[in-house]
Amino acid sequence: MSFKAYLDNIKAKTGKTPADFKALAEEKGLLGPGMKAGEIVKWLKEDFDLGHGHAMAIYAIFSGKKTEDSE
Repeated sequence: MSFKAYLDNIKAKTGKTPADFKALAEEKGLLGPGMKAGEIVKWLKEDFDLGHGHAMAIYAIFSGKKTEDSE
């Protein structure tokens, strides 16, 4: 599955884009220099019922390792 397909599946399931998740994460104080993958993944799993791979895709965008246009 391509990275874009992961993001498309996340949007279909939650109705949210990576930008939406980023804004919510900022409100919760989850982003910044001390950002931890485990905290982000736990939040996405608990609040949005995302699987581990989909949560890690959102984290990859937050951390700058991927963009929404990545393949």
